[in-house]
Parts: sequence; C-alpha cells; structure tokens
Amino acid sequence: MGRVLEVQGVAKHFLGLEALKGVSLHLEEGEILAVIGPNGAGKSTLLNLISGLLRPDSGRVLLLGQDVTPLPPEARTHLGLGRAFQIVQPLPELTVRENLLVGALFGKPGTPRREAEAWVEEVLALTGLAPKAEAPAGELSLLEDKRLELARALATRPKVLLLDEVMAGLRPKEAAEAVALVRRIRDRGGSVLFIEHLMPVVRALADRVVVLDYGEVIAEGPYERVAQEERVREAYLGRRA
Repeated sequence: MGRVLEVQGVAKHFLGLEALKGVSLHLEEGEILAVIGPNGAGKSTLLNLISGLLRPDSGRVLLLGQDVTPLPPEARTHLGLGRAFQIVQPLPELTVRENLLVGALFGKPGTPRREAEAWVEEVLALTGLAPKAEAPAGELSLLEDKRLELARALATRPKVLLLDEVMAGLRPKEAAEAVALVRRIRDRGGSVLFIEHLMPVVRALADRVVVLDYGEVIAEGPYERVAQEERVREAYLGRRA
C-alpha cells in the first residue's frame, strides 16, 4: 500500500494571518483519514490547497506521486482528485443522472459517452440514487442532496476523494447511512480524506486522525489515542483557558 496524497510543509497567509504553518500529512491507498480541529484551525484552507482552489505560499502537494502544486482544480480532477463540498450546488434543472453524466464526462476528458453512461449507472447504484435518477436535482431532500454531492464527485472517477463536512445537517440515522456509503467507496478502492465536526462520525469512520489547531498539526494517530491527548482536549473539546 502506497501514499496517494502527500502534503509537504504547506503554509498560507491571508493579510498577515497565518492560516496554515508548515502543515504536513499523508493519505495511504485505501485509507480513510479525518482532519479535525476547532473553528479557525485551518481545515477548509487545507482542503482548498489540496484541491487547487488556493495556492500555498510555500510547500507542496503531491497526488499519486506527482507534484500538483501549480495545477488548477480541473487538472487535479483529471489526475484523480475528487471533492464533495459541504454546501451542495447541483445543476438543479438537470436530472440526477444528467448531473452525474456531466461529472463522468468532465472527470476524464475523452471518455466515450457510452462508457461514461455505464459508469453513471454504477455510481447511481452505489449511492442509492438509482430510484431518483430521473428526478430533477432541485427536488431532492437534504439526505439525497448529500448523496448527490458524493455521487457527483465519484462520477469523476477519483482515486482520492476529499469530503468537506458532508454529514452536516443530517440526522443520526442519515449520518449512519452516509458513513456506510463512505465505507463502500473505500471498499471499492478509493482513498478518502474528510473534514468533520461530528465526533461519533469521526470515531466510526476514520482509520487515522490528524488534528489541526491554529494552522498547525498538534496530533496524529488512531481516534481513541488522539482524543485522549491533553493538547487535543484543550484545543478541540473546550478546555482552552
């Protein structure tokens, strides 16, 4: 098993504010990695650097061994990086199937339409959206919206999938269904890095946890060990003076 994603010493400043201070982490093939931390810790900035929406002031991002630091988001998608966002923004006038077809054709340019359509059917089945395939995306429930956001990312055929608080707003039963879906994605060969505030979800899903605070990595390891570290408890669990 090899590393499919490496973040090497990335730093980012905004008007003098250090959002990230030399952050390094990695994701192994077939791994589910959680990045957690209090609000303002730099989690979203990190995901934006990995996905190419932002460029680091220093440091590198490697995807499947290739330095993608200078590449725009679409180029990273074509190389195998997918991202599902917390705020879902499907193409509401298109059906669920058509939304996924856009992703399938965009994710790997030059893909024959028939091949893309066959992959869309697999994604619909995997995500449980097949019964809603012909429904306009604008008519979905919150849980279905979340599934569609995941499905759209999967339609691009990512080898590395970034999830940005995709459980936010879900009821416990719905969150459990989403956890099961992410596990199915991993079981089909995907590697997942996710940001999440719901600790039961992190405990249930993550193989390994990285904790950020004030733009720095303060802990890394299995959830049960990380959750007991005093610095993590102070930063994330409300014991900061």
